[in-house]
Amino acid sequence: MHQTGVSVAAVFVALSALVGGFVGAQSVSIHDQLAERQRVFTAALATVEQGYVEVLAPDRLVYGSIEGMLRTLDPHSSFLDPGQFERMRERQQGTYFGIGITIAQINGEVTVTSLFEGSPAYRAGIRRGDVIAGVGEETAKGWTTDDVVLRVKGPRGTTVDMAIRRPGVPDLIRLTVERDEIKIVTVRTAFMMEPGTGYVRLQDFSETTDRELGEALARLRGEGMERLILDLRDNPGGPLDQAIAVANRFLKRGQMIVYTRGRVPNMDDEFRAPAGGDYPDVPLVVMVNRNSASASEIVSGAMQDHDRGLVIGETTFGKALVQSVFRISSGAALALTTGRYYTPSGRLIQRPWDGSFDEYLTYSLQEQSASRPHDAAELKYTGGGRKVYGGGGIEPDHFVAGPVEGFDAQRFTRLLYGRGAFISFAERFTKKGDTRPGAASAAVHTVEPDWIVTDAIVEEFRTFIADQRVKVDHGAFDADLPFIRAMIRFEVDNDLFGIEEARRNLSKRDPQLQSALGYFGEAQQLLASSRDR
Repeated sequence: MHQTGVSVAAVFVALSALVGGFVGAQSVSIHDQLAERQRVFTAALATVEQGYVEVLAPDRLVYGSIEGMLRTLDPHSSFLDPGQFERMRERQQGTYFGIGITIAQINGEVTVTSLFEGSPAYRAGIRRGDVIAGVGEETAKGWTTDDVVLRVKGPRGTTVDMAIRRPGVPDLIRLTVERDEIKIVTVRTAFMMEPGTGYVRLQDFSETTDRELGEALARLRGEGMERLILDLRDNPGGPLDQAIAVANRFLKRGQMIVYTRGRVPNMDDEFRAPAGGDYPDVPLVVMVNRNSASASEIVSGAMQDHDRGLVIGETTFGKALVQSVFRISSGAALALTTGRYYTPSGRLIQRPWDGSFDEYLTYSLQEQSASRPHDAAELKYTGGGRKVYGGGGIEPDHFVAGPVEGFDAQRFTRLLYGRGAFISFAERFTKKGDTRPGAASAAVHTVEPDWIVTDAIVEEFRTFIADQRVKVDHGAFDADLPFIRAMIRFEVDNDLFGIEEARRNLSKRDPQLQSALGYFGEAQQLLASSRDR
């Protein structure tokens, strides 16, 4: 025994020395190659800095180089400059200090694209579509969004003076906004659609999502919820742990939710429901569309594979790549693809991409149909033996087209929506008793919560878009009147009465959502069959 032990030990030491020799030699070789690549990059950077026709900011060159490198990998590995990384962390954490607006550069101007309901900006009277013309004593001409963010963020309780340019208003609107804590809510709407039927729209995933969902579901249960529509349409995803926590609420303890595989060993992992969910017996319909991605695909894929819920809508985006965020110098970070995830049945739902990523990134603009060709190798089966396929998103159990707020609108009216025409038109409306600064500055209509979109308002909208130098396709306009009426009502309600009221009213007109209500019988049968296994 003792002699054998010595022999084994001796062999182990010899092998270790041999392997160490190879590893050491390989390490030196890799170090030499890396040093040479660094010399090439440094020489190229110096040449551009010294010889280019214009003076360039060093950050622009370095950041652009990193972005170019990552574009050779996949569509989702990305570089985050310090501002982008900070905003990503804010979105994930669900809170920050500021005034509560989302902004974008539109036609060279920093424009408000959305507001958080009840935020300081909302209370001060800022509206979507407003252009930020100045902050403090400075004018905003030539500013980037980062320039504005730098000036409007600050400690809670401090104030910021702003000048706002509003379309249709000749003079600047000057406001003083008091900064406060801004909570980025991911469950913004949860209500009873009809007796017994609860509706929750999960707009995003952040570190607070599971808590928000738990509170919403508990409230709906108290209001008599017996069945649930979980709306994941247009949800781009977020932290993996939150996707697992959301799926866990509807599954039995120990059921697989997702598993990951990667090049490095610690990326190979399995994630199962850690505890019995609070709602394992509630008939469930999950709604998805072409813009549902990542974490929302993990949730919908787990519900489908376990026959726990019926998936209705369009085929999802197809993002099954896991990004790990690595902090690098100067507050910047890399979101690097380090693994792939698979649904419980073994589906890799990642869509393929070409070298330029063009077709991949424009997926949401492409038309869908109820059927598509499948590779036989991608065939998998749910727990109940239903066929499902990988290789390109989560396919719904029942396909119902509806890429824009549940409507299958024509190209012309989709473009109106995408260009913000309905948001701009909503600035013509104010509500009775609205005393916020500038509330009535461009208002033509004063409405109450039970208002209706009349034929006259529809024709006013037609004239409004023509005045914006839009060539009106009258045939498409008339064909999509239900969509146009719904979007006018939705955007005005959103501005004046809040997103939940807007969603509640839209739910009555949303063709995709109304179709989903008809599948609860099948969802009930699916749930009953899964209980027997």
